[in-house]
Amino acid sequence: MTGFATRAARAGINRDPAHRAVTAPIHLSSAYARATPELAPDFDYARTAHPGRALFEEAVADLEGGIGAIATASGMAAIDLLLNDLRHGARIVAPVDAYGGTRRLLDARAAGGRFDARYVRCWEKGEVAAALEGGAELLLLETPSNPLLRITDIQAAARLGKAAGALVAVDNTLLSPALQRPLALGADCVIHSATKLINGHSDMVGGALVETDAGRLDRHRWWANAAGTGLAGFDAFLALRGLRTLPVRARTQSASALQIAEWLAARPEVAAVHYPGLKDHPGHAMAARQQSGFGVILSLELTPDRDARGFAKALKLFTLAQSLGGVESLVSLPALMTHAAMTSEARADAGISDRLIRLSAGLEDTADLIADLEAALTASATT
Repeated sequence: MTGFATRAARAGINRDPAHRAVTAPIHLSSAYARATPELAPDFDYARTAHPGRALFEEAVADLEGGIGAIATASGMAAIDLLLNDLRHGARIVAPVDAYGGTRRLLDARAAGGRFDARYVRCWEKGEVAAALEGGAELLLLETPSNPLLRITDIQAAARLGKAAGALVAVDNTLLSPALQRPLALGADCVIHSATKLINGHSDMVGGALVETDAGRLDRHRWWANAAGTGLAGFDAFLALRGLRTLPVRARTQSASALQIAEWLAARPEVAAVHYPGLKDHPGHAMAARQQSGFGVILSLELTPDRDARGFAKALKLFTLAQSLGGVESLVSLPALMTHAAMTSEARADAGISDRLIRLSAGLEDTADLIADLEAALTASATT
């Protein structure tokens, strides 16, 4: 098998049988002609499948090491797709510090009686084991977690989940297959918001669910068609375009994030820096074992004499926006943005304070980003 970077760079290349275009064309047709009424072709109706989506699915599944993937209209659609197979009242064990949109979806489904959602500190094996006692249908992991970058031992958690009869799924959005491959560590499924690091250019919204079981892949593909949650043609083209440079972007942006984290950790205005690449991070050793890089995301907490809003407002190169993983650097205040749907009690339980700031390192010169952060720290003083 060729190397990861080669497979990423060649995704969808020389795959146009009609005109031999080097780069796969954009397929925007909603319908495809049949030779006969009774024989359905590979592509029939774009809600079910289309060539661009199929190429992207093939590429993501290959890079993650799965047998197939389903590309969806968003990352949240991929998570919701995963839930369709679960029985009514099924127990779901999920991270207490999960992405706010994930928590919102699970809370809403649980409030309606669809599921029994239990939130635990997934980085603590004992809590995971206790929540799985008596059995569970789904163990949903997110590592590193968003936004506190906590690290869960995927192999250990997967063993616990499978022993309890649970499907083990990992949200790999923050790292992508360029930096972590959960299926090789025992997970059954991988979830992505392709909007983020996989696409890397902040110009589309999409998701992916990567599978290791053919029967489950077929069932989830059926649900995606039935509910109409598949990825659209132009978005599939953009996702595949971005994926080709994923290894280079992930490596370069991760190196920048580490430099920024090390610089912030030495600043007196900063009370804490959350980044698994730092040697004093509680999950550093585990991240070094199960990841091939520490990621493009870090978070920090300011000291009480600093104002998080003032800090974010003073930044010039970090754009205040609710996403991550793009070539441009971004900043967000989780308590007011990505995790605002959580109750204040839930945020406190997850450790998400009003002084927490999440940074996504882009491809700008690291020295320029640090200079921007230094000016913002100065401007954030409250007295």
